[in-house]
This record gives sequence, structure tokens and C-alpha cells, in this order.
Amino acid sequence: MKRAQPTLFELEPPDRETNPWARGSPVEESGYVWKGDPVVFERERALPKSGLFAVELFCGCGGTSTGLEMAGMICAVGCDLLEPAIQTYRSAHPRAAAILGDVRAIDPEKIIELLGGRKVDVLVGGFPCQGFSLNNRKRHDEDPRNRLFEQFVRFAKALKPRAVLAENVSSIRSAGAGTVVKSILTGLSDAIEADVQAEVFNAADFGVPQTRRRMIFMGVCGQSSPIAAVERTHGEGRLPWVSVGEAISDLPRLGSGRSSTEYTSAPKNEFQRLMRADSDGVLLNHEAPDHPPETIERIRNTKPGQPMYAAFKQRIRLHPDRPSPTQVSGGIRPQFQFGHPSDPRGLTIRERARMQSIPDHVRFAGGLVQGRVQTGNAVPPLMARALGKVLVRALKSTKK
Repeated sequence: MKRAQPTLFELEPPDRETNPWARGSPVEESGYVWKGDPVVFERERALPKSGLFAVELFCGCGGTSTGLEMAGMICAVGCDLLEPAIQTYRSAHPRAAAILGDVRAIDPEKIIELLGGRKVDVLVGGFPCQGFSLNNRKRHDEDPRNRLFEQFVRFAKALKPRAVLAENVSSIRSAGAGTVVKSILTGLSDAIEADVQAEVFNAADFGVPQTRRRMIFMGVCGQSSPIAAVERTHGEGRLPWVSVGEAISDLPRLGSGRSSTEYTSAPKNEFQRLMRADSDGVLLNHEAPDHPPETIERIRNTKPGQPMYAAFKQRIRLHPDRPSPTQVSGGIRPQFQFGHPSDPRGLTIRERARMQSIPDHVRFAGGLVQGRVQTGNAVPPLMARALGKVLVRALKSTKK
């Protein structure tokens, strides 16, 4: 594998001549996908000699790693094939080494080498879910991305972690008439000789301002799966769900095409204080999309909570008093998904990050479209924190 210093990949994805929206048309591929041999980026800060170490495949911008670190783990290595995502991951996780490349071309021995003799405590992976997602207009069981969970199993066999944690869309339950989930459970259970179980969680139940339902796979060697012990903090009978307004009301108001690098108000609630805790007072990635006049008027004339387009019912203007619906990556095209609840524009990357509970200190590389891809694909850190707490307790209760 090559070793390199970080560079910002600035090429725009190529234009497509075919109709990208037609059902049955080929899956478009981003021009940001790394096609060369895997490249290793050394960590910027030394890795501690002891602790609970996590390795994340398909890491994206590192939402899961952020949540696991909140729970007390140490993220040691992250792998992904999108260069902007790896740049974001590295800036947010300076103690982690990173590998840019297709997971199918990565040798697990390289990860073992990067760990420097440390044991992998948790192998983490949000293997690509687009082939299973109900938000994908080209969803089908034969999508080649649906088989990437087999790579997660391959790494589990090679790295022999003490625990596994994997994530996917809730609709994976119906893939292959239920056989895909069974294959994942069997493959992971056999790989680490543990009881791996799966359950669907809603991110809003963990203080994330978004109703995002995800299937979680979890298992720990030497004991039954601790997944039933995951504690929900919000929802019926608990704290109320965090709303869009509670998530972003401290961020500066913007017009179309405008940006701000400074906070103009103090945090107004506990969620905002948590998001701004390590920001050093610098506001990152708060740049509004530059819309044509007709788009601005369309958003302005749409009531909060209602669709902006008749043909795309999921593209709504957000309601300030409710959590956001599931945020998606938006593919490789420049369309925006949600309208701001107060301003006639789409969301900034910082506002999208807030909907995912990604802290403000995370700087997203790659521009507006790639920022949407990274925030849409991320696992919400506050949900990952709750999962991580359960794993930390389970791992500390068993000997290495």
C-alpha cells in the first residue's frame, strides 16, 4: 500500500448523458471514489498504549467513531474509499490512522500493522446501505453494494475483534426475503465465535434531532449479545425528542448563497452546548446553497412540514417543532433535500451535521455536495455513544 500526505480532491464528478432518475438505469458513481491502490495516512497524534481500541470500516466522516469516543473508546484506524470523507475523518480523529481505498483491496494485515501490537476490541462498520434503502429509487436486491457486508465478515475473521458493531438501514430486514439479515448474523457470529444479535433503533430516541431508524448488529465474545441493554433516553415516557429548532436556533440566519464563520448567539439548550463544546468559537461549514430565484420562492411559499415538490414528497421544508425526517446523502448531484424552517433556502452542511448530532468541531472537506454525502451517510454520534456505552461495559466485564 502507498503512503501519502493528505491532498484535497477537487475535481467535479463527471456529467452523465443518461437519465439518472430512470428506474433500471445504472447506479451512478461519484468522481470522488478512489480508484487507485489503497493509500495509508499516518495518524497525527500518538495512539495510547492501552485502552479499548476500535477499527472502523466504511468510516465515512466518522460519525460512529465520534460516538464511540464519547463513550470512552479509542478509534485507531478508519477506512473508506471517498477522499473527502477520509479527509474529514482524519481531521476529526487525529489519533487514528486512515486508509483510503476500496475495502475489497485492503489487506487486514495492514490494519494489524497500524495497530502496533494492540488488540482490536471492536470492529465497526456501516457497510453501504444504498442497495437496501427505501430512499433509493433504484433499490433492488441484486445491487452489488449489497454484498459488501461479506467484506466486514472477512475482516472480522482476520482481525478477531472482541466485539462487532455494524449498522444498516432498517429496510435491510426485507432484503432477500429476510435472508440477508440471517446471513449477516450467521457470518459475524461464526467469525468471532459470539452471539451476534440485531435490533432496529430510532436515532431520535437518543437525543438526535432526526427520526432515523437503523438496524444495529452487535455481539461480544464470551457472553450473550448486550444489545438489549442499550438505553434509550428520549421518546415516550422519557425526555422529549429534540426538535429541528432546538438543534439549530443558535446558528446565524442566512440568505441564499450567504455564509458565516462566527456564532452570533450563545447556546440556548443542552444539545447546542454539547455540539459547540470543542468548537473553540469557530463556526465551520455554515454556507447556504446558492439557489435560483424560483427555488427561493418555492421554499418561501411552502409551509414548514410540507413537501416543496409534488413529485418528491420526502423533500419537505422542515418544521421547527419536530425532529427532521431521515437525512439522506443526496447521491452525487447538487440537489438539496430539506428546506430551512425559517429562511427560504436549503440547509448548510453545519445544519445538516446538527441534525445528525455531529459536533461543530468536525470540519467537512470536499465542498457542499460532498458535505451532503458525508452527513447523509453518517451514523449519528449520540446514537453511537449509547451503543458504545453498552459495549464498554460488556468488554470491561470480560478478560482480554
